[in-house]
Amino acid sequence: MNPGEYEALSANEERLWWFRGMRRIADVLLDRYCAAGRGARILEAGCGTGYDASRFARERGWAVTVVDLSPVAAGLARRRGLEPAVADIRKLPFRNGSFEGLISLDVLVHLEPEGQSAAIGEFARVVSPGGWMLLRVAALKALRSRHSEWVGERHRVRLGEVRAKVEAAGLRVLRATYANSLLLPVALMKFRIWEPLTGAPAASGVELPAGWLNGLLELPLRVEAEWLRAGRRLPIGQSVWVVASKAG
Repeated sequence: MNPGEYEALSANEERLWWFRGMRRIADVLLDRYCAAGRGARILEAGCGTGYDASRFARERGWAVTVVDLSPVAAGLARRRGLEPAVADIRKLPFRNGSFEGLISLDVLVHLEPEGQSAAIGEFARVVSPGGWMLLRVAALKALRSRHSEWVGERHRVRLGEVRAKVEAAGLRVLRATYANSLLLPVALMKFRIWEPLTGAPAASGVELPAGWLNGLLELPLRVEAEWLRAGRRLPIGQSVWVVASKAG
């Protein structure tokens, strides 16, 4: 990922509406499908600034191991008291079955399809029998944006595509859904009409809006989280979520 993005993430991911809403969705899926008590060994594959890993450790009591390819990300994660391994998720430096659970959030999008398959195969390898995996991946080629260019996205996915890769790795899919669906018309307008029309350059876009707008934009994701909590799915959206388990 573009090294310049990490400082923007570090400055805004705690309060920015998108991250707050996505954390709510992650918690819904983790609570329902990903049993792991205090002290459980969990890997975050592609930890970024380490915000999520530190939150999981603090709120859930997990023993979280983190890995990221970027030395910049690793440095930010160390500021949060983590000890990241600097490694490629397509070749994880861990033994088979090392972790009871694995989380990877918006990392696979930075790989080509073949690399995504390789990474998911590695995820399956390092998860122990009876363990689980939670993935979030940016969805739909039509939603590629100037932000996509800035962060270095390689391949936005379709839900069925990720599901097939997870099953090919020998895991059983427990839940597969799109999310960030209610704001899809706004995203299409911005990415397919406004940005090309204005000649917008590649840029981060991770900026905190005014408080009232930040809360308003978070509201659709809060609604979606409750929809998913009820066991329903969303048929299309800007992100794909997959929860899977490994046979015991």
